[in-house]
Amino acid sequence: MQTTLGLPLGLPPDASTHGPELDQLNAIVHWFMLVLFVGWGIFFLYCLIRFRRKANPVASYGGAKGHFSTYGEAGVVLVEVVLLVAFAVPIWARRVNVPPDKSQAVQVHVIAEQFIWNVIYPGKDGVFGRLKVPAPGENVAGKNPIDPADPAGKDDVWTLNQLHLPVGKPALIYLTSKDVIHSFFLPVMRVKQDAIPGQMIPVYFTPSQVNPPDATLPGCAAKKTCWEIACAQLCGITHAAMRGFLTIDSEADFQKWLDTNAPQPPPAAAPAPAAAAGAT
Repeated sequence: MQTTLGLPLGLPPDASTHGPELDQLNAIVHWFMLVLFVGWGIFFLYCLIRFRRKANPVASYGGAKGHFSTYGEAGVVLVEVVLLVAFAVPIWARRVNVPPDKSQAVQVHVIAEQFIWNVIYPGKDGVFGRLKVPAPGENVAGKNPIDPADPAGKDDVWTLNQLHLPVGKPALIYLTSKDVIHSFFLPVMRVKQDAIPGQMIPVYFTPSQVNPPDATLPGCAAKKTCWEIACAQLCGITHAAMRGFLTIDSEADFQKWLDTNAPQPPPAAAPAPAAAAGAT
């Protein structure tokens, strides 16, 4: 169980550079809600005792004359304004207004569909291939979405439900969907973003640690440890089965994984047999 500002929140582990800031804000809000809960609880008990029927056999039609409730409500509004202006807005502005430099980031296409995550990396040329436009009525579920007619995509790496990223390097993910609205949720990265058909939405974060030995999930590739990629939007009858796997590697292991999963060039044609000696 993760503890933030002394408050056990039961959060999943944090493995991103921006996560501690979000967890801190989460803890501040919880402390504020705890103070409100205790304060209003005490006030409720006071009212039950102070205005009980036995102590007040005759109704008072004048009502309360003090301004305690007004001051209390004003204080709550003031704290909420401080939380919004001093914490939430600056955090959001830093996350939205400062995307990573593309030349320094690992760029990935993540394409959601019922009920799979397609993950595409550019090849050694650093250029994504064109995505295929399915024909009307064509079943493209689980099929490679890269257009084979585009030379730029011939070296692209395509995987299903397996997202690998290097530690300490910004990840820039372009998120979209083939069919309905899905929600790309990485709990340990404190990232959640809807995948919307027809839109390519950038999502970015920087992993701060590799997967620990106890992070194994059923379905991890090659029995490696990994974290979960969840769909946080009800997207169909088997929504609960739409589960991917996030693996944070060292730089060397990530490059090795890319090389292993890269499309292999076709084997060279065998040389024509030499003419028999002495043939005319």
